[in-house]
Amino acid sequence: MSTVTVTLPDGTPLEVERGSTVEDVAYEIGPGLGDDTVAGVVDGDLVDKHAPLTDDVTLEIVTESSDEYLDVLRHSAAHVFAQALQRLYPDAKLTIGPWTDNGFYYDITGVDIDEDDLEAIEAEAEEIIEEDLDIERELVDRDEAFERYEDNRFKQDILETEAADDEAVSFYTQGEFEDLCQGPHVESTGEIGGFALLEISAAFWRGEEDNETLTRVYGTAFPTEDALDEFLEQRRKAQERDHRKIGQEMDLFSIDETTGPGLPLYEPNGKKILNELSEYVAGLNRDAGYDEVETPHVFRTELWKKSGHYENYVDDMFLLDVNDEEYGLKPMNCPGHATIFEQNSWSYRDLPVRYFEDGKVYRKEQRGELSGLSRTWAFTIDDGHLFVRPDQIEEEVLATVDIILDTLDTFNLDYTVQFATRPEKSVGGDEIWEKAESQLEAVLEEQDIDYVVEEGDGAFYGPKIDFAFEDALGRHWDGPTVQLDFNMPERFDLSYTGEDNEEHRPVMIHRALYGSYERFFMVLTEHYNGKFPPWLAPEQIRLLPVSDDNIAYCEEIQDELEDFRVTIEDRSWTVGKKIQQAHDDRVPYMCVIGDNEEEAGTISVRDRKEREEKDIDIAEFREHLETEVEQQRTAVTFLAGR
Repeated sequence: MSTVTVTLPDGTPLEVERGSTVEDVAYEIGPGLGDDTVAGVVDGDLVDKHAPLTDDVTLEIVTESSDEYLDVLRHSAAHVFAQALQRLYPDAKLTIGPWTDNGFYYDITGVDIDEDDLEAIEAEAEEIIEEDLDIERELVDRDEAFERYEDNRFKQDILETEAADDEAVSFYTQGEFEDLCQGPHVESTGEIGGFALLEISAAFWRGEEDNETLTRVYGTAFPTEDALDEFLEQRRKAQERDHRKIGQEMDLFSIDETTGPGLPLYEPNGKKILNELSEYVAGLNRDAGYDEVETPHVFRTELWKKSGHYENYVDDMFLLDVNDEEYGLKPMNCPGHATIFEQNSWSYRDLPVRYFEDGKVYRKEQRGELSGLSRTWAFTIDDGHLFVRPDQIEEEVLATVDIILDTLDTFNLDYTVQFATRPEKSVGGDEIWEKAESQLEAVLEEQDIDYVVEEGDGAFYGPKIDFAFEDALGRHWDGPTVQLDFNMPERFDLSYTGEDNEEHRPVMIHRALYGSYERFFMVLTEHYNGKFPPWLAPEQIRLLPVSDDNIAYCEEIQDELEDFRVTIEDRSWTVGKKIQQAHDDRVPYMCVIGDNEEEAGTISVRDRKEREEKDIDIAEFREHLETEVEQQRTAVTFLAGR
């Protein structure tokens, strides 16, 4: 019998018989490891321990101590949920139920359930876990599999697509329950120590809006109850920081179904923050030699065909018919910037040319994926595009990365870095892509930046460096980005005259310091828990008169602090209630103004950390705030250490 080479995590090669399973290899390494094997990671994919190895592969054995064990456990928990559901609702039809970063979900149909029903389903799931049912794998002939699902077109769809090339497919059974599934799973339901159902929502089959609407139930699972309790407590705290909740409490933004999904409306408080963010990034751009441009929201689709966006983004574009001509709301700003560059003649001495724009773009995301400001139909990118000579690439990318790092440091944000390579749908030849990828990776290495490679996650026109943030719920979102593009200059026939008087092709660099304002706004809201730094806060100072008699003096103080965002709380409330409201509104500074302050010509200052001091000179307070705002400090510091 022929053999295959299995490369273990430490680089050791192991020759085994072709068709050996992951578990067979584990026993070959040692009987203890074989007994402990739960699953395997083959060439980066998590597979069942019974999966046969028919080619040379890399292999990692998964045991209960492996990071991947939690994924396997949660996959089994999804089946426990499905079994519990069908015990209580026999007519429920199952579709797909994968594990996720924080748990699992299962999409179902044929039954009408809501949040109130989850408690009973969870209780039944706990019974199944107590029963400690063996989870067993069974290989079934395709024809028999179709017969088992003669009344479930969703499972038949899976058999016709993902499992189309398989003569036999795997089912997993536990007690009376069975499910078409590739696995892997734990040995029995009793291995699940902590189980909880979290929420319910709508979803589309295959994520396509034209498909049937399904019910999606989210849950999670852990090896122990203690680990589950810790997760649920963290989740509770995270939900308190959810930007949608804070946005409503602080009147920052709203999304109204009557105006359309995914189309945020910024209220005055939110717009003040956006203005500060825009002014900050505009200053960085101007200091770095960028010129500001502006492009319209809609173009003829000829432009999108020329840029390649039509071919790659048409399903996500909003298209319009205007006088029998097709137009599209712009999904990106780069074709407009390329057109501006194209309309001028350039010498090698003129490069690099740098443009920036806070450009509104539109992408038709699936409605089920829209969520607050994290994913919207309309959003604004703090876009920048550089047109550079090939010999300027490294210098400009390095400078751009430096600006991004300075920006993230200003907001005191944590982040991860991903290097995204060529996707399946892309434009340009192999040589162009290899050159672009090698140059971006060289910058990351030179800057000594920790990063992970995201294979196939680049833009269709070039590789990119992405900086990602984690939100309060532990999800990761793309933020700042640097993208190298050898393709769009080719498609737009961009050129400059070189020192040799010949025409040369520039290289285009796409970059954003925030990513999008909407997503960055979301990240900041949750990062600060709504307690924005004084320079960003929509209301920086609130004056609290002790009585109506002190309002006139408050107005004088407001005039002296006119360079700041100052309001007067003139409602007929007690001082205690005014202070509490200001704290609830997350105002950085409150000034309590009574007869004593008015007679002395001073103020009493209180900050949102509940520090307080009386008899403060107004000029001293103003000068400190000027410094605090100018230095863009992230904390209230006037009363610190006094």
